[in-house]
Amino acid sequence: MTEQALAFVGFGEAAMAFLSGWAPSDPARISAYDIKTDTPATRATLLDRYRHAGIRGCETLDAALNGVETVFSVVTADQALAAANAGAACLSPGTLWLDCNSCAPGSKARAAEAIEAAGGRYVDVAVMAPVHPKRHHVPLKISGPHADAAAYVLRALDMRPEIVGDKIGQASSVKMLRSVMIKGLEALTTECLLAARKAGVEDQVLASFRASDPDVNWEARGSYNLDRMMVHGERRAAEMREVALTVAALGLPSDMTRACVDWQDRVGRSGATPEGDDLRARLDRLLDRL
Repeated sequence: MTEQALAFVGFGEAAMAFLSGWAPSDPARISAYDIKTDTPATRATLLDRYRHAGIRGCETLDAALNGVETVFSVVTADQALAAANAGAACLSPGTLWLDCNSCAPGSKARAAEAIEAAGGRYVDVAVMAPVHPKRHHVPLKISGPHADAAAYVLRALDMRPEIVGDKIGQASSVKMLRSVMIKGLEALTTECLLAARKAGVEDQVLASFRASDPDVNWEARGSYNLDRMMVHGERRAAEMREVALTVAALGLPSDMTRACVDWQDRVGRSGATPEGDDLRARLDRLLDRL
């Protein structure tokens, strides 16, 4: 990667995936601040994470952003606007703020107002797939008036940006509306297979799926969807709330999306774990928790 001073706001799965893909020769040039260091229950985890990565973990957002040229905002969807508002008070003029969070176009527009008013350069970034296994090569869609500058920086980091427009919200619209289908299918699969398992007819239901669409491995797909919801359901629920706002802002009903929020949140909070790949074992663990 090109060695430059950059910062992460939020240091969870996405930040660590990007960093491990870059494999910087001088990780101490990279700083990070995560609000979870302010909470006693999660502070030790974040400090250990900083030390393991070799980056400069900071106690304050101001310290993390001091002197950096590029900021990756990788928090949860419900914290993205708050992060932008807080970051705006700390930015150096001209700093690129790459908002990689799964937010509605309206939420990104409000975040952009805060960053631009402070002299920063805001970029709408949509992360279009799970960060594992592709890490820093995960497909990115970017938009906004500073998309060209952002693309230059991202390519120097060996990342994979695609410019989709010069307006804030164009990249996030693609991400949000795609999620209606992707996260919606996860929720539908879960509701269907949980009920089938409880009724004792999951084999017959899966066989009917295979007959209708033999190109899909429905058992593996169901197991994968359960894994995603068990591990990331709460975060996905936060994203889907933003998706519901996106659909509603277009003047359309968002009934399916709002129902998806409930399922993602319910599974994510269940405490059920996805160890192993066996679909029925995952269904049983989840049924025991519901």
